Amino acid sequence: MSKLAIIYYSATGHGTSIARELERAATEAGAEVRVRHIAETRAPEDFAENPAWSANYEATKDLPAASGDDIVWADAVIFGSPTRFGATTASFQTFIDSLGGLWADGKLADKIYAAYTSSNTLHGGQESTLLALYTTLMHFGGIIVPPGYTDPVKFADGNPYGVGHVTGPQNSDELSDDTIAALDHLARRVVRFADKLTA
Repeated sequence: MSKLAIIYYSATGHGTSIARELERAATEAGAEVRVRHIAETRAPEDFAENPAWSANYEATKDLPAASGDDIVWADAVIFGSPTRFGATTASFQTFIDSLGGLWADGKLADKIYAAYTSSNTLHGGQESTLLALYTTLMHFGGIIVPPGYTDPVKFADGNPYGVGHVTGPQNSDELSDDTIAALDHLARRVVRFADKLTA
């Protein structure tokens, strides 16, 4: 049984919903799954006037937060971060920047990696966010397993680099059927390759 860590940052809850869909699909594919959110680095009063952000913070603040040990434990990791100006969020990057010691010890290498993101608008930096993150994973010595166009669903969601969700200008758009199908495909593909790696 392969071990999959889903490590994500979410402000308004879409990343949390995506992580749960990935967890479901990966569990169905036979993986042992660990879901960990990246702790919020902003003070709650900074986003008190954003109901979705406050609700997601309250729903996740007492859950186990991600640590480098979750990556060491895993055979495969799916990272998730919203896009901020075409890159990952500050909270996500702070977590990545904390992994230097594990990287220096070679403990992040030779694992399967993939990723997802979200943005307010279509093409609002999703591709550049995933590509920038994959550059980091190359520094890790990771084995990147993107979905490519390996299933017809990828022609519906249109993202060969990972999975991207468009939240809408008010951060109110729920996951579409195409996005859920793309997440299912990504999780199962990652688990399949992790199984091969650990066989």
